[in-house]
Amino acid sequence: MSRTFSKDETRRLVTLLAEAAQAEVLPRFRNLSAQAIRDKESPRDPVTDADEGAERHIAARLAKLYPGSVFIGEESSTRNPALLNMLVDADLAFLVDPVDGTRNFVAGLPLFGMMIAVCHRGDVIAGVIYDPIGREAALAVRGEGAWIEREGAAPQPLKVADPVPPEDMDAMIATGDLPQPLRDTVNGNLAKLGSTASLRCAAYEYRMAASGHCHVLFYNKLTPWDHAAGWLLHREAGGYAAHFDGSPYKPTHRDGGLLLAPDAGSWHAARRVLLGEQSPH
Repeated sequence: MSRTFSKDETRRLVTLLAEAAQAEVLPRFRNLSAQAIRDKESPRDPVTDADEGAERHIAARLAKLYPGSVFIGEESSTRNPALLNMLVDADLAFLVDPVDGTRNFVAGLPLFGMMIAVCHRGDVIAGVIYDPIGREAALAVRGEGAWIEREGAAPQPLKVADPVPPEDMDAMIATGDLPQPLRDTVNGNLAKLGSTASLRCAAYEYRMAASGHCHVLFYNKLTPWDHAAGWLLHREAGGYAAHFDGSPYKPTHRDGGLLLAPDAGSWHAARRVLLGEQSPH
């Protein structure tokens, strides 16, 4: 992998997200009119003026900072799905989720985040998850670790939870997008884990897993802006992740599900419990 992205460059992305939050997101939090909220594919998938305004702000800043780079945002890709095809060959691409957890944002719940993943020819090389309410960020640089930065505090390294048996695992699991009969299989096995929940916000769920506050993440819908930054955060914090069939995750893969755990042994144990079958080797 020839292209790198430094810690200082990654911190610059935090500043960019913070600026977009102050300009476009926070002024609209708990202040949205009915006309500022629209459905995309379904009522469970809304978009707001905050999403679109923040994405425009981030795109404009990145274009100035990195001329010639590829910008792939959630909202722009919804309008033009062909943008995702540029991820494979782009020397430098930015995957952006301007407001992750939009349903929570619309409901006035402070469980939403902003995410950027930096990619080189389809590989994730840096990532940021920014919390606009707490004004703090989780950052990862490939091969250089993952950490939290808060105003007025020293950076704190991130580390996944210690391995535990399945009956003690705390899991964040989304099953709504699973096809049948797999959906019924997984839902029927949830009670075999210690606890299960969903925050409807991958930004928060990835931070929880990377900081050791839950053991398992389980997703089926793999839009890359939802997962690329968090996957790298989890990996650099010592975690293990793979598609349901055991193949490695890449943001260019948009199906096959994704399971994350503290280590390979935990991954295989969680997969056996949830899918009800022997894990691949």
